[in-house]
Amino acid sequence: MAHIEGSHHVTLSVGTAQEDVDFHVKTLGMRFIKRTVLFDGSTPIYHLYYSNAAGDPSSVVTSFPWAQAGLFGKRGTNQAREVQLSVPSTSLSYWHQRLTEHKVEVHDAEVFGDRRLLFRHPCGIEYVLVGNDGDPRVGHPGNGVPPEHAIHGIHGVGVHVATPDRMVEFSQETFFGDSALTEEGDRVALRIGGEKIGNNVELIVNNTDEQGTWRYGAGTIHHFAWNLGTLANQDEVKFQVEGAGYTDISELKDRKYFKSVYVRTPGGALFELAVTHAEGGWTCDESPQELGTAFQLPEQFESRRAEIFEKLEHIEV
Repeated sequence: MAHIEGSHHVTLSVGTAQEDVDFHVKTLGMRFIKRTVLFDGSTPIYHLYYSNAAGDPSSVVTSFPWAQAGLFGKRGTNQAREVQLSVPSTSLSYWHQRLTEHKVEVHDAEVFGDRRLLFRHPCGIEYVLVGNDGDPRVGHPGNGVPPEHAIHGIHGVGVHVATPDRMVEFSQETFFGDSALTEEGDRVALRIGGEKIGNNVELIVNNTDEQGTWRYGAGTIHHFAWNLGTLANQDEVKFQVEGAGYTDISELKDRKYFKSVYVRTPGGALFELAVTHAEGGWTCDESPQELGTAFQLPEQFESRRAEIFEKLEHIEV
């Protein structure tokens, strides 16, 4: 039976490459696991990957730095807006202090009765640290972050919507969501897939902002990816989504480390159905110990390696 296991990764359109590396690696302590390029289009744009210790599905944040190309997005409604990351509940005070020390403005909030930390990526994308007890994923203790406080991985994604009912309908009836909803004020939470953690979608009613941009552009979330496990299951889910009438869905795309199908949801957020490549995933071109150390290219770009590299920002990790 077709099903979604949980989340896979989240991909952002950010500003400059170096500020993105500094934020995720030096401030958040995440592991830098891959430096490659955007597979679509002809403009050389980095694709950078960060994760927890093991690079688990549901732990990976990736980014396209668009500032060098002069392309900027606009945050608004009908758009994914919040990157939600999971940390131990007892670590929130540690993170408040660490973010402040790294000159990141951070605010406390209470959502669904629990404390959260709100802050922003240097390009303006909204980040949330959510406390979770019993998260089995192992955080990466990088750049002075102690193991007991390290980020475990993704908690979920916050999507701003003008009409949440259509997104709930899509998630529950077509996208195999949990039937139980949690509501608080203008926010609705649901869980998609069989995993117990890392697969939360929160819908925030927003009828104030203008429509956010959906194209590539610094300062916006591009897509949120779900883990389908196998290509056969991915194909079944795609068939289910199309059969329900959601035909704004792509053909299968090979991203070297995983294979993907993209669907535009009725709430505006772009969802990806991802399956990690059986031939190694992140380690198909680097050993586990060497992840992120070399500049990787898909085979079709290898003949242009020197040209592409010289057009990109030179980054230090």
